Amino acid sequence: MAISKLIMNQKEVLAKASEYLSTFKDTVIDVLEITEPPDQEYAIHLAKTVSKLSPLVGNMIEYQVCAELNKLDWNGLGEWERQDPGFPDTIFKSNFEYQPGIEIKTWFPNATEITARFKDSVSFFDNEQINVAVVAWLPENIIYGKPKIIDIWTWSAKSLANARDSHYHKPPSYIVLEPEDTSLRTSNLQQTNTNGYKFQGSMVELAEAKKMVLEFGDFYENYSSEKLYQDLTKRLFKSFPYRLDTNFAKIDRIMHPSLEEFKKRVLLTEMNGHTIKHWSHLLGQKNKDIMQLIRELLPAR
Repeated sequence: MAISKLIMNQKEVLAKASEYLSTFKDTVIDVLEITEPPDQEYAIHLAKTVSKLSPLVGNMIEYQVCAELNKLDWNGLGEWERQDPGFPDTIFKSNFEYQPGIEIKTWFPNATEITARFKDSVSFFDNEQINVAVVAWLPENIIYGKPKIIDIWTWSAKSLANARDSHYHKPPSYIVLEPEDTSLRTSNLQQTNTNGYKFQGSMVELAEAKKMVLEFGDFYENYSSEKLYQDLTKRLFKSFPYRLDTNFAKIDRIMHPSLEEFKKRVLLTEMNGHTIKHWSHLLGQKNKDIMQLIRELLPAR
């Protein structure tokens, strides 16, 4: 086989890295350990507060992923580096024109939802160089122990961004605006995030806004990041009152079909005798109602 056949291109590098991430499923990560609670009262306290560790564990998982990826053979093309801060979290430093990268979002499924946001503009992913990985984790004993990766979902960032924009796009009631062109600014001042805005005008103003949208024609039915579409959206934004939606782009609300299937799969995963969905419900009960469950999680004393 010719040497050229052995050299991967940027898409193959990204595919190999993403496939490797799937092998982390059911892995216990030795980055920290929540010690076994000494009594039931403290166990109840942990049940209510352990989710607050998620940002810390997420950061540690990002570093761990980078280290693990560099254990693979990349044919001397480059190496994976953690970007903190920066997007994506992990990037393959190489001579490729477009650097492959993986943005990692962590999910603590005993919480109410995936709280991480994904706001980067779809135009940033024209070359399909970035994937998003959602890592679901829990302590190995539900409320204590080392972090355990329950499952991992990896998909094209462009696909996720398209799903987000299509989901939110409901002009004039809801509009999505692309970032301004900031390419001439230094990297720390460049804007790459889209934003969502909710209509805040009166019923009369809403009727006027709907007429304006009809004037835009069929072109306006489907979301686009192109300049003409964005110019029309800015006309709406400047003509009527809108407010910034601070919940825009929460991953849990994007409604990407594959991600929705992943969420269902995780919640139906069994741990310590119950599905994660059931644990989430049970541990959210009043203290007296979860005492028996806590006893299930603690060794006999």
